[in-house]
Amino acid sequence: MGWLPAQGRLAAGLLVNLAASICIVFLNKWLYVRLGFPNLSLTLVHFAITWLGLYLCQALGAFSPKSLQPAQVLPLALSFCGFVVFTNLSLQSNTIGTYQLAKAMTTPVIVVIQSVAYGKTFPLRIKLTLVPITLGVFLNSYYDVKFSVLGMAFATLGVLVTSVYQVWVGAKQHELQVNSMQLLYYQAPMSSAMLLFIIPFFEPVFGEGGIFGPWTLSALIMVLLSGIIAFMVNLSIYWIIGNTSPVTYNMFGHFKFCITLLGGCLLFKDPLSVNQGLGILCTLFGILAYTHFKLSEQESSKSKLVQRP
Repeated sequence: MGWLPAQGRLAAGLLVNLAASICIVFLNKWLYVRLGFPNLSLTLVHFAITWLGLYLCQALGAFSPKSLQPAQVLPLALSFCGFVVFTNLSLQSNTIGTYQLAKAMTTPVIVVIQSVAYGKTFPLRIKLTLVPITLGVFLNSYYDVKFSVLGMAFATLGVLVTSVYQVWVGAKQHELQVNSMQLLYYQAPMSSAMLLFIIPFFEPVFGEGGIFGPWTLSALIMVLLSGIIAFMVNLSIYWIIGNTSPVTYNMFGHFKFCITLLGGCLLFKDPLSVNQGLGILCTLFGILAYTHFKLSEQESSKSKLVQRP
């Protein structure tokens, strides 16, 4: 996308992520519900195919791998595995409503981490946009919110590790002077190897319901398709965070959540209550406000550069 202007590249990256993320949500839902394919095992397949896709990209000259020490990428791979494990445990131990409400806390936690650990400042108006977004997620989920000690522990750990992972995705690209493909090229196989050791504690490996179970050819094709789409999702996530910020990516994630709810209502006739509709509108208002303020900041920065002697 190098021939596109900066704004065009960002729009294209967001559109690719939006389309791929929505497709993979419904495809994975089909794999889990209809076929009973194990969750963590599917994540392993996704990252294995992501690494294979990146290997083919570098072989075709799409990018040149940069030599990195394993220790430089290890924290990112560990935080990824932690976020996958704790997010799944949160989903297993909590209701969907509690899980979604906890997930919405990722954005404010990222703001806190970047403010405390990296000295980044956020204008008050940007922070205030988190209020309607969190309220919108709450309106979508409150009917199914139930708290338990174990569930809250897993949800809290999931939010913390996810936030750290997303902050590091952007920070490592700048720290190591690598692009999204170069960083993911090292992180994907390392995370896959770690998941190989984690999966036996949570899911069967062989036999019925295991990753090496007796799956039909059509099931394997669907898993492969899911992996190809996941490659696009993973690459676009790294690219978006590297070229914007973890907070902007999370705002976009809330937008995808709204689109997914509306898509489920329109395509699968999933019920959508009045409160959920209000929640979607409230969340979209917060996202539009954030976008407006960020664009105003960019225009202000450009004006200052032009006026500088």
